[in-house]
Amino acid sequence: MMKICPTSGIKQLDAYTIEHEPIASIDLMERAAQALTEVITERWSGHDTPFVVFAGPGNNGGDALAVARLMTERGYRPEVYLFNPKGNLSEDCQTNRDRLMEVEGVGFHEVTTQFAPPELTSAHVVIDGLFGSGLNKPLGGGFAAVVKYINASPSQVVSIDIPSGLFGEDNTYNVQAHIIHADLTLSLQLPKLSFLFAENEPYVGKWQLLDIGLSPEAIELADTEYALTEDEDMLQMLKPRGRFAHKGNFGRALLIAGSQGMAGASILAAKACLRSGVGLLTVHVPFCNNTIVQTAVPEAMTELDYSEICFSEFADTDDYQAVALGPGLGRRPETEEAVLQQIESSQTPMVIDADALNILGEHREYLNRLPQGSILTPHPKELDRLVGTCRNSYERLDKARQLARTVGVYIVLKGAYSAVITSDGKCWFNSTGNPGMATGGSGDVLTGILLALLAQGYDTTIATRLGVYIHGLAGDLACKHKSMTGMIAGDLVQMLPAAWRILEGATDVES
Repeated sequence: MMKICPTSGIKQLDAYTIEHEPIASIDLMERAAQALTEVITERWSGHDTPFVVFAGPGNNGGDALAVARLMTERGYRPEVYLFNPKGNLSEDCQTNRDRLMEVEGVGFHEVTTQFAPPELTSAHVVIDGLFGSGLNKPLGGGFAAVVKYINASPSQVVSIDIPSGLFGEDNTYNVQAHIIHADLTLSLQLPKLSFLFAENEPYVGKWQLLDIGLSPEAIELADTEYALTEDEDMLQMLKPRGRFAHKGNFGRALLIAGSQGMAGASILAAKACLRSGVGLLTVHVPFCNNTIVQTAVPEAMTELDYSEICFSEFADTDDYQAVALGPGLGRRPETEEAVLQQIESSQTPMVIDADALNILGEHREYLNRLPQGSILTPHPKELDRLVGTCRNSYERLDKARQLARTVGVYIVLKGAYSAVITSDGKCWFNSTGNPGMATGGSGDVLTGILLALLAQGYDTTIATRLGVYIHGLAGDLACKHKSMTGMIAGDLVQMLPAAWRILEGATDVES
């Protein structure tokens, strides 16, 4: 896993590295600058590319000045603007200013009062080193004006560590107009929490991590509730299958899904469940969907509801290891009553999705009646119905974590970096998936995967992390074959076997 440390703790990581490596702070800055320069010069290999470097008075500015010097030594001719309105540079920024002044061929301007801005064209690349992750209040005055000037230009922008003006976590009270719009953000060692929120994409652009050699021990000791799942994390989570295993070893699952006109949701969830290793699957369906489901998914059994057209009666779950409730159920009054009765009467862990989530949103008192180990899988609007309207992704994530802790459930908050939130409030962001998965039925596939893993006896934390990861991996494989635009939810189901083979260690999977 890759920890996502609060920006307030970044200085502690630096300090630990400086003390225990040991290394001087100016040498650690030089190491970061070398990594930054390597990426920048590889991406823009033409020495005639016009670069303009904007450096602030702190250590982020020191990084930028060091990058300008290293680029000059490689034959580039950057124009450098150091903003020092208070005449007070950080020690390492001052050192890198002095080093830069000793290099010939640098256009250097130290701005203490008036700023005569350079012309920025579409050919220019701006290196943003105004402010780093230590910023804790919105930019104002002259710095805000510089940010607006850069944003108004057609130039490409590369931000060092974090776009200037953006906070590392909560931007609720930030001033959006005073944040750099980067095309590329080169984050040092670890990602920032704010990179993973949809509303910050215009500021962060694409982001890339650069290893600058911060102490692994310091990172291991760092206290944080957030982490980004990495590929290698998943490899040891998959349970091996014994040679003498039989279907009874892999659980019985009950899927309550579908209504008239929405049989597809139950089919997608059922196929995904079966493609994720469950031993036996029963689908509870209204009579109108029975033939459809049995024809489309012959491997599953069906259990008929009394209603011809919808879910109208709670099902006995005693013989099942896991239950999924919600895909395609609709919102008829009898369905709403049956959903609440199902939650009230079940002791078996449940995956709650789609219409069942929306019904819960109108009857929040039932959240406390969910069986232990249950999983909620809302998208942002569905979560808002459960916890109240949220102003942004940070507040939504915070409320989701509070809900998970209060009710004792697990939450998969779906999105570009789907967040798996455990019952103790810890949050794992998923690293697989792509925008092609933003299509009807994709969530039904995830429900089926999670149902299968719960039924097989996976610990709920592992089931949620593994299920979300494999869902995204299937999406990535589907994207390679079908394209983002051409993908449909059924493609995810088709790619699940290949995704599971990758986790099982097969290296010959066509990708």
